[in-house]
Amino acid sequence: MTTVSASAVSSLRARTGVSILAVKQALEEAQGDEEKAIEILRKRGLSQAAKKADREQSEGAIFVASTSGKAALVLLKCETDFVARDSGFQAMGKELAETLLKSGSDRLKKLAEEKIPAAVHKLGENISVSESICVDAAVIGTYVHSNAKIGVIIGLDGGTTEAARDVAMHAAAMNPMYTTADEVPAEAVEKEKAIWKELLKKEGKPEAMFDKIMLGKEKKFREENALVKQQFVKDNSKTVEQFLGSAKVISYMRVAIG
Repeated sequence: MTTVSASAVSSLRARTGVSILAVKQALEEAQGDEEKAIEILRKRGLSQAAKKADREQSEGAIFVASTSGKAALVLLKCETDFVARDSGFQAMGKELAETLLKSGSDRLKKLAEEKIPAAVHKLGENISVSESICVDAAVIGTYVHSNAKIGVIIGLDGGTTEAARDVAMHAAAMNPMYTTADEVPAEAVEKEKAIWKELLKKEGKPEAMFDKIMLGKEKKFREENALVKQQFVKDNSKTVEQFLGSAKVISYMRVAIG
């Protein structure tokens, strides 16, 4: 008889939601082949979650847990907004985020393997942890939009939690792609330059001026896509970095659904 590892049992159980014993027996019969084991379980009328595993997960919710100097974010995906708003789904998401914060990613994975199969059976949808993020910083600010579709974590090297949260709210609204202007990749800039060049030609600008004009456009493009250079939404007379003063953004994580 084929010896089945505990990790193989856990993996198949997460996909099917059936008991450990049933999963182990199916894997042994299938000589360790997971897909064949699923067929065996289906023939026995036991596997329902596996049928849902390929269905698109376009909805879900974001959960954030934080403590002094640390924050954790979990994106729990599902198929419909109805399930995303279910109290059981919400409770599971909060528990997963708290577990990631307190015990790390390995424990999060184990808890997800324990909790998700039962939730799939109860709620009738494909559910999975799509993203999980941990951030450590001297000062942490978090924000989750009211619809739980956007979540942001900001880590600062100083300043206040309130300021970090304000910047997190700014990032949720403005969706900067990068933290600083220098982080905007050269490939992205070159792609824009090709577009600018064509537009300048159509506008009839002399080619001798192209380089100078594009330098200004590049600076603007980089700043528009950089968190710290954007005009601060709560006070557009300042950039985000001016609002923060001596505090620097050392971590910026933004996750969104859709």
